[in-house]
Amino acid sequence: MASVPPDRRSTRRFRRPTAAPPPAPPSGRPAHSPQDQPSPGPRFDRPPPAGNDWYPPPEPAPPREEPRRPRSGDRRRPHDRDVRRPVPPAPLRGRRRGRARRPRRLLARIARVLAVLVVVQALLLLSLRWVDPPTTAFMAANPDGSIQQSVPVEHVSRTFLAAVIAHEDAALPYRAGAFNWTVLWSRAWSHLSGEEDPSGSTIPQQVAKNLFLNQELSAGRKAVEAALAVELAFVLDDRRMLELYVNYAQFGPTIYGVCAAGWYYFDSPPESLSPAESVQLVGLLPSPGHVRRAPGGGMDFQVEDGLGWLSRSHVINAQNRVPRHLDALGFTPVEDAGVEGLASEQEPSDDDCSEPPQEVTDLIAAEGTG
Repeated sequence: MASVPPDRRSTRRFRRPTAAPPPAPPSGRPAHSPQDQPSPGPRFDRPPPAGNDWYPPPEPAPPREEPRRPRSGDRRRPHDRDVRRPVPPAPLRGRRRGRARRPRRLLARIARVLAVLVVVQALLLLSLRWVDPPTTAFMAANPDGSIQQSVPVEHVSRTFLAAVIAHEDAALPYRAGAFNWTVLWSRAWSHLSGEEDPSGSTIPQQVAKNLFLNQELSAGRKAVEAALAVELAFVLDDRRMLELYVNYAQFGPTIYGVCAAGWYYFDSPPESLSPAESVQLVGLLPSPGHVRRAPGGGMDFQVEDGLGWLSRSHVINAQNRVPRHLDALGFTPVEDAGVEGLASEQEPSDDDCSEPPQEVTDLIAAEGTG
């Protein structure tokens, strides 16, 4: 900083008192020789030169911290309000935040997986409108194997279709949805109470069971069956529902579908089944595992497990009940379900089951009942 010339008042204390003039030098030496000069010393009667470094530079003042305004709800004491609390380090705050986000990420992943499963299930059920499954849960669970071949419902005897509707689900063409909720609750209550089921499952419920489930009789399996049946009834019409049922229902220990059943028991294609043959076949639906082909054709209930009487009783029950429905209603329920015309009026096709499946022929030959 630039120096300011001092005045007499500021330099008064630094001035020495006036002394007597020095004595004259001895003769022989000049008056102003260096030996006669006084020793140099600090001079305080002059201002310091520019760039003076006698005094250290002043230290900068520390920044003044503004007091913290108290917030609403601040419970600190008044004299502590201006003292800021220490802030936790950033890495610790990040770890806490990461731990808090882990449950959210897990829930988000579970939600995405469930959404994918719902979409896949919806697409699978929707594909049943056009695609015949190559196998079912019931067929895959059979340790003895399965014989099945699909046939369009138009190439199936109208008598057989009318017998199926009369025996299994007479309200199929006239009901909105998979089942009647009042009937379902009564069945559920009877099951939980240990009583006998007052009515059987509807055709949509049996289709859901045959395609996706097993023979377990637990309440949980029944609930899943009901839910799947509701979805199937939403995406499939009555005609397609009836077609899936008659093609994948079990009619023997290893026989599935009306195509294999007609050829196995009666050497007959499905379009040529008579009323008596149709009634016998639908009688096997409640208990199809205790019967075999009789020599030359027909049904034989003398089986090794000794439970042939069970299957035979269901056949007799059908023979007593179903013909009356056929005589009273005829083919009207079949037409109301969306199947028009007669099987004999349909044009031949590659999948009309007019020839016996090779597996059925091999089974008859193996049993020696041809």
